[in-house]
Amino acid sequence: MSEVKLAADVRTSFGKGAARSIRRENKVPGVIYGHGTEPVHVTLPGHDLLLALRTPNVLLSLDIDGKTELAIPKAVQRDAIKGFLVHVDLLLVKKGEKVTVEIAVETEGDLAPGSFLVENVLNTISVEAEATHIPTSVSVSIEGLEAGAAIHAKDIKLPAGTTLATDPDAVVIQILAAQAEEPAAETEAEGAEA
Repeated sequence: MSEVKLAADVRTSFGKGAARSIRRENKVPGVIYGHGTEPVHVTLPGHDLLLALRTPNVLLSLDIDGKTELAIPKAVQRDAIKGFLVHVDLLLVKKGEKVTVEIAVETEGDLAPGSFLVENVLNTISVEAEATHIPTSVSVSIEGLEAGAAIHAKDIKLPAGTTLATDPDAVVIQILAAQAEEPAAETEAEGAEA
């Protein structure tokens, strides 16, 4: 897991107008909370934060007035049309602390020969991992599976130090038989008109 260093400035102005002026400076308003401390309202560099958030569950090392804090993104708000960052909520974490996060489920391998489809019932699963060692994703092999096969959350091999927080019996991936259209019905309808 990569750690991204960002400089954060404590902000004292609040409200819609203050947030707009912060965004005009290519910065993002945010709030840092956790561990029973008072929330700290900050301003973060917009472009650097945008690049950092491309990594799922990124660990941010924030320099706030000379003090370094570790945080992970908890909620990210984006503009619905243009996609720029509007606001970010960050959760304070400590080295060695366990956190519950969502990680992506990726498939690898080829299905058995035939007309089969892969249905991703869950695109992510909840896991508990150390804050400084959060996996970005987990791979699941679908090699040779046929229709009717299902992979449950408990069947997924997780990285060391990571435990499953999702219901173990939840279906994550299932294999379906492809459905063929029935051209015979159209042919019968045409024959009846003649």
